[in-house]
Formats: sequence, structure tokens, C-alpha cells
Amino acid sequence: MVGDHITTAERQPALATTAAGGAPGPGGVLLTGATGFIGMQLLARYLERTNRRVYTLVRGADNREVQARMQQTLARLYGSDHPYSDLVVALRGDITEPGLGLGRIGDSLSERVCDIVHGAASVSFSLGLPASRRINVVGTREVLAFADRCQMRGDLRRMSYVSTAFVSGEHGGCFSEDDLDVDQRFRNPYEASKFEAERMVGRSRSHLPVTILRPSIVVGETGSGFTTSFNVLYWPLRALARGAYQALPARSDGVVDVVPVDYVADAIFALTAAREAEGATFNLTAGRSASSVGEILELACNFFGRSAPRLIEPQLYRHVLHPLLLRSSRSDRQRRALKSSEVFFPYFATKGTFDDRRARVALRGTGIAPAPLHTYFDRLVEFALRAEWGRQSPVRAEVCRGPARTPRRQSRTTVRRVAGVQPAPTLVPAV
Repeated sequence: MVGDHITTAERQPALATTAAGGAPGPGGVLLTGATGFIGMQLLARYLERTNRRVYTLVRGADNREVQARMQQTLARLYGSDHPYSDLVVALRGDITEPGLGLGRIGDSLSERVCDIVHGAASVSFSLGLPASRRINVVGTREVLAFADRCQMRGDLRRMSYVSTAFVSGEHGGCFSEDDLDVDQRFRNPYEASKFEAERMVGRSRSHLPVTILRPSIVVGETGSGFTTSFNVLYWPLRALARGAYQALPARSDGVVDVVPVDYVADAIFALTAAREAEGATFNLTAGRSASSVGEILELACNFFGRSAPRLIEPQLYRHVLHPLLLRSSRSDRQRRALKSSEVFFPYFATKGTFDDRRARVALRGTGIAPAPLHTYFDRLVEFALRAEWGRQSPVRAEVCRGPARTPRRQSRTTVRRVAGVQPAPTLVPAV
């Protein structure tokens, strides 16, 4: 969330004290990243389950653009008819600037905010390390500084930081909720910068009521498949749907830890309010129910009625075949498709697992638990097709209340052939 910072309070909307349906509940919530994938889901939970004022920090060239972005987010959640506009105060700001770029209005805000949920981040795998650090590390530092202001001027109950399970980097064993620095290497600047940010948040436990939350690969909702983000898992699914690859650099037993966004948002919402969660770190992961490359290929090939691609040893592909393919590409389009795929390959050749024991214990009895991927996989793909892999923007409320459909099933004749199928003549994507 990078943008020009606010220098005067006059450029911000008034911090209202009443809301539709009566006065808001005690203590406001500051939510960063509210227009993002997980942030949007968190915003919905605060609006639907509380009567608290939600202050959202939003990037924009001016206040009009900020308000428009927030209205677009609410429309994506609820359509044009909803009762929540008066409970949301969208503030133009910049997490990388001192005082979050809020100017003088920051003092007034710090007296009204009792909970901070910091989810704004760059999730790009290809952004360089300096740029990733500016958003993920410097931005987190400024949010922590604002949390200090809230604690001094008001009544800060919790500072919740949305990290990622992939601060584990390339660690090959079981990564627990107490682990952080295990001498791991990182696959990309995103992981490295989130690791540095989480380490900084951890040090603030000495003076702030901190909770750290680490989602793994987050996909659409369990019941509807709804998502606004078509990254990581969706990239190979789309390629399989198109028959774009006859081979993939992956291992059949590679661990793919996938969780639905409703589990992540429900867990964050519950844990940020749980007194016993203060000072703790939670892996919001599939844990012992994690999927594998083989299972995902089986599910996808079953759905699309396609033969499974051949799996190539990732090191062989990366160091030998991929460079050859780049040099021999017949078009810029093929070359761009190959280059864009590089950042995702490492996530389909991992053997590391996550221990989510503390999260499971803390959420026991709430009904909040990650469903196994195979129980909602078809709904993920059905929604992706409906949304044309992100080109369309269905409204969440309409998708969720739509009639249940019988999952699409295709021929199973090729489902079991996950690896070692007929030799593929080429790895060049059919684009």
C-alpha cells in the first residue's frame, strides 16, 4: 500500500461518532489491507458480527479515490444495497510513511482505536527485495509505532499481525508455531521480507499486546469458492484447464498446504479477540490435513477430464530444461508465460510441513477448522471458471446465496496417472 501521505487533517473524512442502527460498539478497529483478499474477508466479519467502527487505511491519489476504492470493496462483498457504509471510515494513508501518512488526524484516531489488524503487504513473489522491504518491513514498523501511540493515548487491546507460514522459507522439516529463525533460506523477497517483519513484531511483545497469525496458501471460500485472488494454486489449475502443460517441475509427494479464506478470516477474527492469544503465534495452516501435488493433480484432472502432466524433477527442469525452453521459445508470448511461471514452481516441490497445534487447541469448540481441500476443490474451480480466472468480478453475497450446484465430474480414466505418464514431447505452454 504505497501512496502519497496525508499532510493535513482537512483532507480526511471526519471521524464520525454514530453509525447506522445506532452508536457503534466500544473501541474502533484499524484494519490495514482492507481492500485486499484476506482484508476484505476480515472487514466483512467486523461489519457483520460487531457494531464497531472500522477504520481502514486505503491507498489513493486523493480522498475521492480512497472513498471510491472502499465503496468498490463493499460492493464486491454485498452489492449496491447494504447497511454498512456508515460503519466504515476509509482514511487515505501510507503504511510506509511516519504516522501512517495520516497527519494530525492520527492523534484523534489513536484515541479511538482499541484493536489493530495489520494485513497490508506486498504479496508479489517477483518484486525486488528493497521494494518488498519498504512495504512489508518499513510498513510494519510504522504500524507498530502507531500501535505505541494508541497504547499511550488510548486503550490498545491488541495488535494483530498477519504474517505468512512461509516465513519458514525452504526449511525442510516440521515448522512449529514457536519456530522462526531456523537458518532457513528463502525462495523469494516476499518470504524474506515477511520473515524480517515478523521478527520485528516478535520483539515488540515486550511492550505491546501482540498476536501473530501465519496463513499458508489461501484459496477461495469453502462453501462458494469466492475469491478475489487467483495466484499460486490457481496458476497451475488454469494451465491444466487449458492443457497448457504436458509436464510440470514438481514432485508427486510435494506438500501443498492450502487453507480456505473463510477459515483464515474466522480464525483471525476469533484469535484477535481471545485473551489467551495475546503474545502467541498461530500457524493458520492445513497442518496434518495438507494436500500433495499428486492429490491436487488428481482432483484437477478429474474435474477437467484431462490426462495428468508428467512430473519432472524440479532441479533438472530449473537448471537444464527451463533455460533451453526460454532460448527456443518461438514467440514473446511463450517466453513471457514461461518466465511468469518460474516464481510458483518452488511451492510444488516442497517437503516442509507446518505444526498448527496451538491454533487447533485455541480454536477448539468454536467450529473453526480448515476443511480438507478435496471437500471443496470443485467449488474453487467452478468459481474460477465463473469469474474467468479473475477477469469477471462476481459479488460475494450473490455467490454465497446462490443455489447449490452438483459438482462437475469428469471421466476418471486418467485420474490415477499422476506421475510417469506418457512421455511429453515438449514443456512449452500452449498459449
